[in-house]
Amino acid sequence: MGGCAAILLERHMTMTDSHTEPSALGALVEAVFSADGVLAREDALYQPRAGQMAMAQAVSRTIEQGGVLVAEAGTGVGKTYAYMVPALLSGERVLLSTATKALQDQLFSRDVPRLVRTLGMPVRVALLKGRSSYLCLHRLGMARHDAGAVSQQQIRVLAKMEEWSRNTRTGDLSELTGLDDRSPVIPLVTSTRENCLGSHCPSAKECHVNLARRQAMAADVVVINHHLFFADMAVRESGVAELLPSVRVVVFDEAHQLSDAGVQFLGTQLSSGHLQDFARDALAAGLTHARGFADWLQLAAGLEDAVRKWRHIYGEDSATLGKRGWLEGAPDGVLGSAWVAAMSQVENACAQLVRALDAFHEVAPDMTRLAERGVALLDRIERFAQACPAGSVRWVDVGGGLRLAEAPLDIADTMRTRILASPQEAVDEDGWPAAAGGSSRAWVFTSATLGHDAGLSWFVKRCGLEGADILRVESPFNYGAQAGLYVPDDFPSPSDPRHGSAVAQLAADAAVTLGGRTLILTTTLRAISVISLALRQHVGLRGAQVEVLVQGEWPKRHLMERFREGSANGGAGCILVASASFWEGFDVPGEALQLVVIDKLPFPPPGDPLVEARTLQIEQAGGRAFQEYALPEAAVALKQGAGRLIRRETDHGLLVVCDPRLARMGYGKRLLAALPPMRRLAAADSFQTALQDLARITRISTTDRTSP
Repeated sequence: MGGCAAILLERHMTMTDSHTEPSALGALVEAVFSADGVLAREDALYQPRAGQMAMAQAVSRTIEQGGVLVAEAGTGVGKTYAYMVPALLSGERVLLSTATKALQDQLFSRDVPRLVRTLGMPVRVALLKGRSSYLCLHRLGMARHDAGAVSQQQIRVLAKMEEWSRNTRTGDLSELTGLDDRSPVIPLVTSTRENCLGSHCPSAKECHVNLARRQAMAADVVVINHHLFFADMAVRESGVAELLPSVRVVVFDEAHQLSDAGVQFLGTQLSSGHLQDFARDALAAGLTHARGFADWLQLAAGLEDAVRKWRHIYGEDSATLGKRGWLEGAPDGVLGSAWVAAMSQVENACAQLVRALDAFHEVAPDMTRLAERGVALLDRIERFAQACPAGSVRWVDVGGGLRLAEAPLDIADTMRTRILASPQEAVDEDGWPAAAGGSSRAWVFTSATLGHDAGLSWFVKRCGLEGADILRVESPFNYGAQAGLYVPDDFPSPSDPRHGSAVAQLAADAAVTLGGRTLILTTTLRAISVISLALRQHVGLRGAQVEVLVQGEWPKRHLMERFREGSANGGAGCILVASASFWEGFDVPGEALQLVVIDKLPFPPPGDPLVEARTLQIEQAGGRAFQEYALPEAAVALKQGAGRLIRRETDHGLLVVCDPRLARMGYGKRLLAALPPMRRLAAADSFQTALQDLARITRISTTDRTSP
């Protein structure tokens, strides 16, 4: 690295050794981000941003003084460097958590190493994921020798995995090119907490999970994800619990997903699939290690039969029922006596199998682990036989099987009592936990979308962060010049059966003009089916060179790669119809995306048990659920969806919200205020003119790039 980086590092080491004044880190950070600093020297395109500097200085103060910072940084601020530069220069150990494994890989493989090289600092960075991300060599061997249990296609995938396993150093399945993350082979070759043999495993020395944990414990910066963080808080077995006390700086990037991840992992789940897998694994282990000493076939069949009867308690044609509320006794839609009887049969059959396994626990490690797994399942069955505890909600998901779920209404109490103020650690005078050495730990929570008001209350309240320092940094983009917002006035209401077809027609007309370049975000999975079917008909009638991509038909990674490619290589432009995770984390800068269409305002689904429980809690406390819960939820989700459009200073595009309530209802002003300050297109002809202008600019840009 250049001399600037070396001088910076020398200054940093000197100041660190001499116990710098609180302003020292801020001075170093300012030097890095300055117009003649190391970032500018290493990147000719770098330009100082006031917002990025403000956030970096806020992070610096939090690291120096300890405490909690909640920072909303609009798209384009450069928040990754804004928190990583002060974190690295502080010399402290850093735990960095983000929302998904894909973002983990991006931080670990690209963003953090690039910054470490630029600063010229000797920093060790490690990546730590959950068990399901790593190849288990023992289970790979088991799957390979059990050819009768897999299809020919799965056998080919296993053969490819075996070849890759000989060369991989990490065992991270994301390295395996072409592996669909929905592949049924993955559960066969990865371990779970229940089936891991631990130190008794014949492949324990080569275990990729253990290697990743050892590397994390030795690293200066550890990159994890929110799911792993909360899973570890629940079971204390993935290594994060041991790592956290030695870390002084904790950063949660994409923090808007923190509450959902916590609710999921801090609750309890029991499914018919869990019990069926247990029965099958117990049968295989019994026949392998204790054949003839128990009737393993009958015991396993007894549990599977009890589970089958329980699974069909809603009837044979229950695959599309979805979530059913569960206030007391039994879930909605089933007789309490029938439910109790079915659960009792499952419990008895499971207990018989557990007793048989326990009798032979000394025969093999498999038998011991299976017995422990069975006891855990019995504990969960017993839990769901009791009343739902206060502050939690319970439901059953009725689909191809049954899934019982219990979850806290939010993670606020857990954050305050178990994470921010762990009883194992000393607490400073402000109530925050003190890290190693007695200094207060620094917590940084950041995202592009954390709320719609000055106090970021949507995020702060549900995460128990009242009293934290709040920072809002606006996006540097010129939304008035770069983007337009159109709300069609004469559109069918979302409750009108014609609404989906109208969305498809508007999107098809616009996409034909733009040559694709269109993302349609829906609020329900059903809307994907309705809109995509009508969309293909409209596009087909026009004979346009536009390809319609639909969530669920390909893996997400494949869809994103095809969309980004667009018509760049002579192919058809793309329209993508998607929901759920595509409202965020879908990053397509440049001309490949110029139009985002949102089918309707993203209010929380009224039939969802968690939504109903939160609504009831607010109303029982005398509040107004729509104003305090539904509207903030919709505002944040709308802001996230709109954020897909403009990703760079050079991007241009249009946002269409196909819901006339945004313009007609009084609460529409509050939702509009949450959106980036795009110019309003008041009429259809203004929208058409904007489309034509976009198409013309794109044609000129394409001609300039292809001209000799």
